[in-house]
Amino acid sequence: MSPLSRPSRIRRIGLCVATGALAAVTAAAPALAADPHPVDHRGEAAASAPASDASDELSASALQREHEARQEAQTQDQAKPQAPKRTYKGRVIAKPYLLLRDKPTRSSKVVGSVKYGTVVNIFCKTTGDNVDGNNRWYLLTDGTWAWGSARYIENIGAAPRFC
Repeated sequence: MSPLSRPSRIRRIGLCVATGALAAVTAAAPALAADPHPVDHRGEAAASAPASDASDELSASALQREHEARQEAQTQDQAKPQAPKRTYKGRVIAKPYLLLRDKPTRSSKVVGSVKYGTVVNIFCKTTGDNVDGNNRWYLLTDGTWAWGSARYIENIGAAPRFC
């Protein structure tokens, strides 16, 4: 490892920590409002991105950046009346805990875990690797912005919207 690469890695780690802290504060604080007609930016990103970035299309950090950009745009446009934000919740049914991953695949990096019975906040759902016959994955916003298999999360109320 060259001496010049270490500071950039440390800066990236610091940026990731700061982004995670911002996400935790954003998830903990009540949102001002949500777009009643969400736009699917993922399709636009996939069309403009090179083919090698297709696997990164559903990364939690990319969706987090999109969410933060939408929230920033909403705070700048506070003059309009806004609808209340739709929140989705679920209960972890995996024993003893559910592994959280950075992408909706079983082979992606584990970034955390959630104990059995914990109620989690769900941002959206997508399709990914099949887990016991279920290919749905939920993006959890409990300070981690990580993916959990829907096979092990029981919905409380309405099912989440697609990402």
